[in-house]
Amino acid sequence: MPVDAKGAVARLKELRTLTADKDGAQRLAWSPLWLKAREWFQSKLHELPVEHHLDAAGNSWTTLAGVSKKNLILGSHLDSVPNGGWLDGCLGVLSAHAVLRRIAEEFAGKPPITIRLVDWADEEGARFGRSLLGSSAFAGTQSIAQDRGRTDAQGVRLDEALAACGVNIERIGEAGKERVDAAAYLELHIEQGPVLESMNLPLGVVLGTKGVERHAITFHGEEAHSGSTPMSARRDALAAAAKLALEIRSIAKKYPDAVCTMGSVKTFPGIVTAVVGRCEATLDQRDLDAAVLADLYAQAQEKSRQFAGEEGCTVEWSRIWNIAPEPFHPELIALCDEAIRETAGRSHLMPSGPLHDAAEVSRAGIPTVMMFVQSLRGISHNKIEDTREEHLELAIAAFDKLASKAMAWIQAK
Repeated sequence: MPVDAKGAVARLKELRTLTADKDGAQRLAWSPLWLKAREWFQSKLHELPVEHHLDAAGNSWTTLAGVSKKNLILGSHLDSVPNGGWLDGCLGVLSAHAVLRRIAEEFAGKPPITIRLVDWADEEGARFGRSLLGSSAFAGTQSIAQDRGRTDAQGVRLDEALAACGVNIERIGEAGKERVDAAAYLELHIEQGPVLESMNLPLGVVLGTKGVERHAITFHGEEAHSGSTPMSARRDALAAAAKLALEIRSIAKKYPDAVCTMGSVKTFPGIVTAVVGRCEATLDQRDLDAAVLADLYAQAQEKSRQFAGEEGCTVEWSRIWNIAPEPFHPELIALCDEAIRETAGRSHLMPSGPLHDAAEVSRAGIPTVMMFVQSLRGISHNKIEDTREEHLELAIAAFDKLASKAMAWIQAK
């Protein structure tokens, strides 16, 4: 029985009409429009023999009970960034819905194993700066103490916003109860980058999510008058930072999938008539291999000290945040590769630079894999985010094949 891929794409368009304006998608987590999107989605499940509930972290669970309590989880997230795209996150939820419907019909409402669909709460973290909130609560990696007092741009506290949606932040760890009998997790997502399009491929297998090292780097020099200070006598903190900003590109290029980004630079006193006495910069480094990530960090530190010395400056580092790489399950990776090849003819194995809920599920010890579909121009988190409709339908068909393979894999265990 084929999955209704065209119907899934039609529902994606319906959701876009319901929750987007001229600037893009506006399904910000914990907002009225996000709640409206969730209510709309549940209306699409009324005819199915399923149970629905919200867990302690606000994750939305729809369960098709099977002969076995072992369960295959399919999911993603309905929330978006402000002015976001029409596919980020919701493609995975609507694809999971199509697969759930197909399975329910094929097995007359009683599949051999239980199928669960999850819409994770606040994957984006766009409002309070805490990404993967719902999935980390599920996985047991949440930090209530750190998250409790977070505020949005209007000064609203995270715990207050959650409470308005019926979620008590002190109890979100109870979402871990949902891990019982979880045998595998599958997620379909747009790539959000240019790799598949550059290879003229519609689909790819995600090997895992890259680890991240994120640091604040401060170069200390000496403020001086820009007119009276000879070039040879300057201790220019910006010059040292600029050298590092160029050098991290060479460091990253030593490894095929590594990326390094200096995304913020602030100078002090920050006026046109003064040599920069202090320069504060941020560095973001990512790779799927922990050893590579450690080497990227070590090389950047070494070069920062070298460039500081060359400019008569000193340098200080402080960690902002880091997360370990999370490789996905090798057997599910192989099944995903098979499903793509059977559907599209060719496949490509690739890491994910962006973080995803799937990584948190994998950290909980649940076998996990993701499938990517090509993003046009590699653009996401933008109203022009798009994927060819034929590629969306191909992705949903391949994801459905993967779900069937995963069901058989779970039964055989």
